[in-house]
Amino acid sequence: LTHLLACAFGTPPWVAGGGGWVEVPLLVTVLPPQWDRGGGITIIIQMANVGPPFVTRGGGFRPGLLKEVAVPPLLVWGGGMACLLLSFLWNHTSVIAGKSHSIAFLILTFFLSLVDCTSSVTFLPFMMQLHPPYTTRGGGGEGLSGLIPALPPLGQGGGGSSCANVSSEVNPPTGNGGGGRTIFQLETQYLPPKFSRGGGFLLMTAMMLTCPPAFFWGGGQPKVWELSQQQLFPSNIVLNSFDQIADEAAGPPLNSGGGGSKDPKRPGDILPPKVSWGGGKLTFIYLLITCPPSLTRGGGPSVQSYSCLPYGHTAYHLAATLSSMANPLACPPATLRGGGGGGGMGFLTTVGTGFGAYNMAIAVMSPCPLLQQSPPPDAIGGGAWVLFTGTLTYPPLMAGGGGGSRSRSALVWYPPLEQLGGGVGALLMFPLVNPPRLFKGGGDCSLQCP
Repeated sequence: LTHLLACAFGTPPWVAGGGGWVEVPLLVTVLPPQWDRGGGITIIIQMANVGPPFVTRGGGFRPGLLKEVAVPPLLVWGGGMACLLLSFLWNHTSVIAGKSHSIAFLILTFFLSLVDCTSSVTFLPFMMQLHPPYTTRGGGGEGLSGLIPALPPLGQGGGGSSCANVSSEVNPPTGNGGGGRTIFQLETQYLPPKFSRGGGFLLMTAMMLTCPPAFFWGGGQPKVWELSQQQLFPSNIVLNSFDQIADEAAGPPLNSGGGGSKDPKRPGDILPPKVSWGGGKLTFIYLLITCPPSLTRGGGPSVQSYSCLPYGHTAYHLAATLSSMANPLACPPATLRGGGGGGGMGFLTTVGTGFGAYNMAIAVMSPCPLLQQSPPPDAIGGGAWVLFTGTLTYPPLMAGGGGGSRSRSALVWYPPLEQLGGGVGALLMFPLVNPPRLFKGGGDCSLQCP
């Protein structure tokens, strides 16, 4: 039970962002501005990156202003309330300047993303107070928080669509019986998912609220320094006795002077040699950390609807859901393997960029892309996105792990560079998507493609 609570402690960080994003394919059909919804959500998520600087700078300018024990519970409760409100207000719209906008959805999505972004600088300091095995379990829970929210939408389904022959009157008949005619045209009618969109947000709320009991548990656990004080004196006696035996067996020291001898070095005093990388190598590492997120977190999600919806809602649903699983699934191999070679990371980045270029080209061709009528359209539309996200998720993790083991600066700059890449990608794509200039949307039935 203790280890399960430690795992639940680290679960909320990615539940907010990952769980909200996988619901987007079910929202673009009902929320304005429909196909352009992905670009707006991407910008909202990047705006939430103001959270980490606020927390770190607030603690620096006013020490004691933000308690590391109090901030994580506030974030979790705030994220849980945002999820709960989304389950009831997700379809609420407001009219601004004569156009309908989903303001409530965007505001609540911002607060969810704020929990996602800020947890990286608030949860870890709290977890570091606990005993190391519990910290490891908390890290495992953080990895599961990106995988678990994607599982319910797989059962929820993409909803799908069907074509209906709808009649409408053109030039209604006048009083003398003249004029008026009826035309028939195909229109798209969207099918509901297996359970409601509000139900999906309620499941996210339940996931978020599994964390507060873990905070109460963590507050009652002995801290790392308390455990180390209990073990400190016996450990020193054992280490000193082994050092003395080793010195006696080796004979008198070579530089024994009359003024006394220096204390022998203990095994803990021998530090590993620090290996620093040159400017060119660090630049390459920084590019690997910055460029892939600009595609997977910024530019790519902004046009995902244009690239996938022409192949059907199932393709868009699978692309969003399976792509969200790429990051947690890539973490264990990257952690076990450590820092990879520069050639391998560069190769994966090149291949992933190629898939991204293909997805961008398909989005430009929307609503009549290549292979639209080829079977199976779901695999064609969603498969490229899964490969794109999977190949570009792995290199930054490898670069951060390998760089951190050799250069402290590479590890320190990893989070801000990753967030910078996602923000730049989202900002570059936003003017092209909102309002759409380069990309065009369309219905599944009303448009006749050659």
